Amino acid sequence: MTTNSKIDALQLMLTDLRTRNEPIRHKAAFRGCQPEFQSLVSNLIEQLEKQLQTEKLIQRDKDKSIH
Repeated sequence: MTTNSKIDALQLMLTDLRTRNEPIRHKAAFRGCQPEFQSLVSNLIEQLEKQLQTEKLIQRDKDKSIH
């Protein structure tokens, strides 16, 4: 499979969202919005995972058409 900058960027963003960022989580807890914050993170992860799968399918189709 050839490299794809969109796929790489999506994978990096997903890794970042899944990494526990304590300073931001502490701010959310201090402001009383921890559940809302976590809900947004979960929604973003879901959206990015769907976009990643779409990009992988596009890349797979491109690879097949080249060969």
